[in-house]
Amino acid sequence: MPKHGKKFRNSLEGLNLLERFSIEDAVAKSLKTAFAKFDETVDVAIRLGVDPKYSDQMVRGAVTLPHGLGKTVRVAVFCKGEKQTEAREAGADAVGAEDLVAQIKDGWMEFDAAVATPDVMALVGQIGRVLGPRGLMPNAKTGSVTFDVAKVVSELKAGRVEFKVDKAGVLHAPLGKVSFGSEKILGNLKSLLETVNRLKPSAAKGAYMRSMAVSTTMGPGFKVDMPQVKKFLEG
Repeated sequence: MPKHGKKFRNSLEGLNLLERFSIEDAVAKSLKTAFAKFDETVDVAIRLGVDPKYSDQMVRGAVTLPHGLGKTVRVAVFCKGEKQTEAREAGADAVGAEDLVAQIKDGWMEFDAAVATPDVMALVGQIGRVLGPRGLMPNAKTGSVTFDVAKVVSELKAGRVEFKVDKAGVLHAPLGKVSFGSEKILGNLKSLLETVNRLKPSAAKGAYMRSMAVSTTMGPGFKVDMPQVKKFLEG
């Protein structure tokens, strides 16, 4: 079994990690137990009632969090012509086509998100094996393959989060920083859950959101009492 440090063990004093909490309490407890010297990220993990090995049960999308993520997002845009000017004016950190692909082939990876116009996707495909494993490959389903590059760059800078259910049917997403406080984290979480709900596959059977846990980068996970999720979304 993995061994945890003293600070982690101290953060667990008086806690029962098998207990289920309301979303509000799960967020509050995760913030309270954060102990790192840096401003930890608050994350949510949601187990969905889907089998992602079937394409009609894949859950993938994006949401712009109302309170952002609390970090600077470096955006690379693959495009040509006037779209390059639009991307730069929107705040893109790297813009190009063949030249940008060549840079990445040479090992340059100083960006956190990538956007591409449809006409250059064949070009971007040359570095798919580099971008794909890092979750950086532009994808039409998340809106990162588009001619409206200015809009997407602006959204990414403002706190746009892309998400995709993993092989185990679990969706992971960041919600902001501990310093945000409960109100902003809850606002971001509500926007995420509303978006995930809208993306429920018609092929999914039974309960859609099966379980959920909120945690910080270094802290323990607090499980959510799922019957209360509907109440939270309606509130």
